[in-house]
Amino acid sequence: MPHISSSFDIALHALKNDVLVMSSLTDRLFQSALEGLFNRNSELCDHVVAEDDEVDTLEKQVDQNGLNVLIRFHPVASEMRAVISAMKVSTDLERIADQSTAIARRAKHLNAGPTVREVQWLEPPYRLALALFRDSIRAYADGDSELALTLHLKARELDVLTHDLSKQLVECATMDSELVANYLDLIIVARALERIGDHAANIAEDSFWRDQAIDIRHTHGPKKEP
Repeated sequence: MPHISSSFDIALHALKNDVLVMSSLTDRLFQSALEGLFNRNSELCDHVVAEDDEVDTLEKQVDQNGLNVLIRFHPVASEMRAVISAMKVSTDLERIADQSTAIARRAKHLNAGPTVREVQWLEPPYRLALALFRDSIRAYADGDSELALTLHLKARELDVLTHDLSKQLVECATMDSELVANYLDLIIVARALERIGDHAANIAEDSFWRDQAIDIRHTHGPKKEP
């Protein structure tokens, strides 16, 4: 029935748009948290913590609207994957916002003390995590399956980078006992960046599944769904 199909298309477009709005806010929180760290701007960190509630609200909205679409239209095949992937992506976006909030809180703690030069060591993993996140959203928004399929390599690169950085920071802590708490904060930030990369990789995997009906989670290559 044409009017039902049109209504479904409108509802699906609105659902995807909500996810993209949520991704824009999450991107801003992520950037602001690191800017607050690098520039010792605690006011910006407070702003990140305050805005996290808005991301939580959007996640609930996407979940509710997604369920309404499933109940109302009973979509099948690619249409159902589009709805489910939107709900799953919103969950990963909420987790990325949570990690950004955790970074902002650690940044506030660091900003309250003396300058720690090793803070700048976090710049490379941050840039890589941000690029990974934005590429995952581009893959979702544009239906770019080729891009989505490449992002697991960036996630692995980020894992190695943050792991090596954490080891360096542990070594620094053993040599300067007065700054142990500061180095611990930096290690936690590095781990948060790694987790953000993991969630971005999840978004890419869900986008690929939506468009290709292939589950690439936990694999080195695509495996067709039965």
